[in-house]
Amino acid sequence: MTNANADRAETAPAQAVWVITGASEGIGAELALQTAVQRQALVLAARKPAALEQIAQRCRALGALVEVVPTDVSERQQCQALIDRTLQRFGRIDTLINNAGISAHAQFGDVSAADLSWYEQLMRVNFWGSVWCTHAALPALLASRGRIAAISSLAGLVGVPGRTAYSASKFAMTGFFEALRIELKPKGISVTTAYPGVVATQIRHHGFNAQGQAAGVSGLDESNAMSAERCAQLILSGVNARKREVLMTRRDQLARWLKLAAPSAVDAMALAAVKAEHQP
Repeated sequence: MTNANADRAETAPAQAVWVITGASEGIGAELALQTAVQRQALVLAARKPAALEQIAQRCRALGALVEVVPTDVSERQQCQALIDRTLQRFGRIDTLINNAGISAHAQFGDVSAADLSWYEQLMRVNFWGSVWCTHAALPALLASRGRIAAISSLAGLVGVPGRTAYSASKFAMTGFFEALRIELKPKGISVTTAYPGVVATQIRHHGFNAQGQAAGVSGLDESNAMSAERCAQLILSGVNARKREVLMTRRDQLARWLKLAAPSAVDAMALAAVKAEHQP
């Protein structure tokens, strides 16, 4: 085999090309690992290059072709660069998973005017990062009649006390991708929105507190947290089936319908999800 042929063999997608943001830990890392088992071609993005490369190595060991692209999705140019790099390496995109996100837990009244800027940063990561990545990837997804996934949150369907900023960013995701799903369905692109509840990851520990600093603790009751592995399984099942949404448990499904039929009951459920010391 000539060197040129060898290079083409190494870069040719094994099956389909997946772009996963926020892939260095938690749900994103599990999504990458479970996709790698299927020997897909993966482009993994996150802000932490060392952690991202560790996940990439595990994916390669499972048989996937992997490109690592350190990316801060709160910067529009980096979102565009992620998609450009993907197309340079693989020439196509079949699935985009908008998973990158940051958490926050703070009573709105505890946030000073000087600290309110982190609300904007949270929106740039959780909402605008997804919008920018999706816009950049849309021509390639139209060509492949591909799939888009948005990892929202149960807090994007039900407001949770102490999570005003986080709920706002996830509600924004929910509305954007719901409208986009209807726009793109006639063009052969599916849009799946996933709504994880409490998942056993470190996202809440890394998220903002009232001062915009890393919280270091979770403000939620995590006694019944779902594993990241199980959450990723449910998300991938929904994406592969081109479902419109993925709710993780029957209780989550019930909460959605109760919000219409008995909204005060859902308020009580949301309050109960918050640790006593973090309740208003």
